[in-house]
Amino acid sequence: MTRLKSLDLLALGFMTFALFLGAGNIIFPPSAGMAAGEHVWSAAFGFLITGVGLPLLTVVALARVGGGMNELTAPLGRRAGTLLAVAVYLAIGPLFATPRTATVSFEMGVAPFTGNEPGALMIYSVAYFAAVLFLALNPGKLVDSIGKFITPVLLAALLVLGGAALLAPVGGIGQSAETYQEMPFVQGFLQGYLTMDTLGALVFGIVIATAIKDRGVSDSRLVTRYSMIAGFIAASGLSLVYLALFYLGATSQGIAGDAQNGVQILTTYVQHTFGIYGSLLLAVVITLACLTTAVGLLTACGEYFSKLLPVSYRTVVLVFGLFSLVVSNQGLTHLISVSVPVLVGLYPLAIVLVALSLLDCLWRSPRRVFVPTMAITLVFGLVDAINAAGFKALLPSFIAHLPLAEQGLGWLIPVALTLLIAAGADRLCPQPATRPA
Repeated sequence: MTRLKSLDLLALGFMTFALFLGAGNIIFPPSAGMAAGEHVWSAAFGFLITGVGLPLLTVVALARVGGGMNELTAPLGRRAGTLLAVAVYLAIGPLFATPRTATVSFEMGVAPFTGNEPGALMIYSVAYFAAVLFLALNPGKLVDSIGKFITPVLLAALLVLGGAALLAPVGGIGQSAETYQEMPFVQGFLQGYLTMDTLGALVFGIVIATAIKDRGVSDSRLVTRYSMIAGFIAASGLSLVYLALFYLGATSQGIAGDAQNGVQILTTYVQHTFGIYGSLLLAVVITLACLTTAVGLLTACGEYFSKLLPVSYRTVVLVFGLFSLVVSNQGLTHLISVSVPVLVGLYPLAIVLVALSLLDCLWRSPRRVFVPTMAITLVFGLVDAINAAGFKALLPSFIAHLPLAEQGLGWLIPVALTLLIAAGADRLCPQPATRPA
């Protein structure tokens, strides 16, 4: 029976860390840290729960069922489970997230040197997706190519950036913004929720499991154990990065107080601290972070759709990669405006699905609990999507008065009540008969 060595486990954890660490994960913490001011650590703790804790729980949930969404969505039924899985894979893959990695890395890492011209974006995106396709077409070498080579370079760059933020801050911790003065923990919690990493975790689970199996591990219990270890390593690394970036933002009000987002905060900080070398450092961090995330997303889509459809893994990766290349040239602003409503609608479904799966030992019949709870989650997820798309006038007026509706969490109370009712009914109903072997 093949077992992974300590170095292989560390490389697997590094690969998982790199898959999760996209540009958005580097942008949100400085912005939240600056807004939190003197409440920076309370806000950071809230951010860690949703930005690290939920993705980690998702990896654990997937590892327990074998690494794929088909097993995770089994209590919903085949059709409903497949529809949810396809929606998540397409949204987090070729429609939005994968193309966005190219546009974000271009605008943050390359455009400061070349200008934000369509021709420059086209040249960059072609080179970018050529590298992504090369790595994604060799999924068995992901641990070696990402875990042992790319991630150490990314970590080294992050250590320089994070170390400078902690050891050489440009000022003291500033004042908190009005939104963070009363409930900094809640605000940080919501910022972590908006990173959408739980959706990423749903598709990365199969990548992690496949990478383990490609190392010769066939025992399902070892695959589960190694997936969890990889998740914990990744979560530890992400936590350290987030805390350093929160502190960077909180101490940068003196030089970047007028910044509108995390991109401007980071750009101002690195230029102030490192000069032109800071811009190069930021370009390396952003490009590598986006590259590894794109490889993971494309690999996950290839693994899933090659099993769902009568097409090869290679064909799926090539088609989705070329499609992502075309979409990436539509521009970042357009991509974000289209993707946000879709992602906001899907995220509650992902959270509830993972929670129900982790609590499966409590249900006599998982289907009796999963179906009604997920159905109500879908309804309110669609409500949030319509709201995010700017069509609030189409919704019933009572929706705006639901608890936490203003924070985009209006689904939470209705879903919790549905879960309590479904769980109670499940306990009152008889145990489902088991089929004979």
